[in-house]
Amino acid sequence: MLRSIFRLQCHLGSPRNLLKYCSRDPTSNFSLHRKAYSTALAERRKFYDDVSIAQGEGGVYEIHLDRKKLKTPGGKLFTTPNEALAIAVATEWDAQKDTLKFYSMHLTTLCNTAIDNPTHRDKQQMITAALKYVETDTVCYRVDDPPALVELQRNEWDPVLHWIENRYNVVIGSSYNILGPEIPGATIDTFRQHLNSYNFWSLTGLEFVITQLKSVVLSLAMIDRHLTVEEAVLLSRLEEEYQIQRWGSVEWCHDYDMYELRARTAAGALFVQLSSESSSVKRKLLQDC
Repeated sequence: MLRSIFRLQCHLGSPRNLLKYCSRDPTSNFSLHRKAYSTALAERRKFYDDVSIAQGEGGVYEIHLDRKKLKTPGGKLFTTPNEALAIAVATEWDAQKDTLKFYSMHLTTLCNTAIDNPTHRDKQQMITAALKYVETDTVCYRVDDPPALVELQRNEWDPVLHWIENRYNVVIGSSYNILGPEIPGATIDTFRQHLNSYNFWSLTGLEFVITQLKSVVLSLAMIDRHLTVEEAVLLSRLEEEYQIQRWGSVEWCHDYDMYELRARTAAGALFVQLSSESSSVKRKLLQDC
């Protein structure tokens, strides 16, 4: 799978790990974050030397900058539900040089969103918003011309679509109609039940990934580790990559867009994994040793 895409993108080199993608400096366009945290796009001079983490009350973890506790844009104490996520966030702050580039700190921004909940939504509202992308999923909308693009979409999108249908025992399908395929109610119910198994923090990250890829299919396939970040991003940009190979790219612009999308997607996937970790389970295992 994806051989034809990687032939188109052979100049990109081998896959890198999630943290490398997350360390890039793309400007996030996640609409909820931009609306709630306009300062996330700004830069400011670094005001601390040391970054550390400490366990707080209730088993949560805090981020300390020169022993001062980090706060969210909403003024709340910045905490993470486990040590793994705290270390990842602390790494973002520690990696900053003379200037703080908040737009590159995706894990911090996702934590801020989970803590402050600026849109005042509960889990069910978040799930409903995410499921809207099933009806407009990128991989479900097909072109009927030119033949080369039709074949490319069939060869690259059909395998992952079939994998998702088999994995979750659902019917999705694809369509050449502008209205898209008719998604059965049972499919929506199955995905709703699955998304409901995520905690609020993980769901925040998953919704972020879905909005980046414009696809529930690609997002779940990546979270389930059927696709890598590179593969998911290239599949979400399939038509654009086809047009670039046919007509050429704008110098630096198209590559930047792709790396930007990779960084956001990788950060979201990493956030989902880390926010699913249970510190209490780890402590129990240590006690039993």
